[in-house]
Amino acid sequence: MLPLNPSLEQLSDVKTTVSEAVTNCIVHAYPDGEGEITVECEAYDGYIKIIISDSGIGIPCVELALEPFFTTKESEERSGLGFTIMKSFMDEFKVVSEKGRGTTLIMTKKIA
Repeated sequence: MLPLNPSLEQLSDVKTTVSEAVTNCIVHAYPDGEGEITVECEAYDGYIKIIISDSGIGIPCVELALEPFFTTKESEERSGLGFTIMKSFMDEFKVVSEKGRGTTLIMTKKIA
């Protein structure tokens, strides 16, 4: 990402988004234990593309999960704003998930 010469704000946006995405994997994908999380990054034509995936329990209804304040962990006092925050910091944001097979986030941000 550094060859793209990001501003401090852009760097902070990407850092916050990746942190939130990985936290989501830890909290939601593997509720009964540990699992693998993959983070891939690619820089091209003034953009950074980040793909974060897990092979956890998946999201039964992505549309519902993308709604602000929706949470499956109310007892843990989760705000349900994870995806909303991630979407606000990135230019493109896509969630692909299949119940029982995992979730992949594909996120792009213009840097240059």
